[in-house]
Amino acid sequence: MPQITLQAHCTLPVAGGDMGLYVFGEGESGPELVMAAVHRTEDAETVDPLVRLHSACATGDILGSLRCDCGPQLSAALDAVLTSSHGILLYLLGHEGRGIGLANKIRAYALQEQGLDTVQANVVLGLPVDSRDYTAAAEALRALGVSRLRLATNNPLKIAALEEAGFTVERVPHGGFVSASNVDYLRTKDEILGHLGSLGPLTDAAHQSR
Repeated sequence: MPQITLQAHCTLPVAGGDMGLYVFGEGESGPELVMAAVHRTEDAETVDPLVRLHSACATGDILGSLRCDCGPQLSAALDAVLTSSHGILLYLLGHEGRGIGLANKIRAYALQEQGLDTVQANVVLGLPVDSRDYTAAAEALRALGVSRLRLATNNPLKIAALEEAGFTVERVPHGGFVSASNVDYLRTKDEILGHLGSLGPLTDAAHQSR
């Protein structure tokens, strides 16, 4: 992947305060790869930033799909960033469906309606289970002056990717966004993909689906 550069930035007022908004991509006019929303207070230099690497999910983030926990994860991460002294939300474009794209994700959803889980559906379609790359995210963090961070995640691959890139990472659990519609999906993430507590404390709906 070519080295990314800062393509544009501005101050963005949102409901919880002002954020610095940065777009990183390949060159000045190449494809956008990362959108970074940054919140800093006067004492930001004294704490390691709270960081969320959020993979783009049109169905969950925009439409509020209950098949996954992406929408609630994004909302909770934004709230946490805005209430922290130094927080960064990296929105990773091109990560739709763990990297397979929107159309393929919907094809996988159709197979899940026939009884396959999220991993089996990708395999049947001849697609990788997870093809996400975090190189651009690491470069964006470096461009933002980050070397140590607290990472809000349940995905050990994100932790490993940043540690391999030279960052000092402290994990902050970011799970428990469970509904009757996504409990099997979250269980698959934990039990098959090795995520760390996507289910969090089981809700009544989750218990009823076990």
